[in-house]
Amino acid sequence: MNGYTENKDQYIKRLRRIEGQVRGLQRMVEDDKYCIDILTQVSAVTRALQSVAIGLLEEHMGHCVVQAVAEGGDTATEKVREASDAIARLVRS
Repeated sequence: MNGYTENKDQYIKRLRRIEGQVRGLQRMVEDDKYCIDILTQVSAVTRALQSVAIGLLEEHMGHCVVQAVAEGGDTATEKVREASDAIARLVRS
């Protein structure tokens, strides 16, 4: 069971909303909308995706990492490294 399973429906709703925003961006470009308006919407989509990523990371740390640490051993070390790598990717993006 994944850490986000309890909130899976919420994540799906948020991702579908983001998908709609991205389609809206495509229409804005097709319709030659003002650059700044498009950039504003790109920023909104980026923040929405970052919010999903942070939520998933929190769920991963609170479930998968905590469980692995409780069990100990190499699995714990690997889960902590995975979380650290994910955080590094988020910070770089």
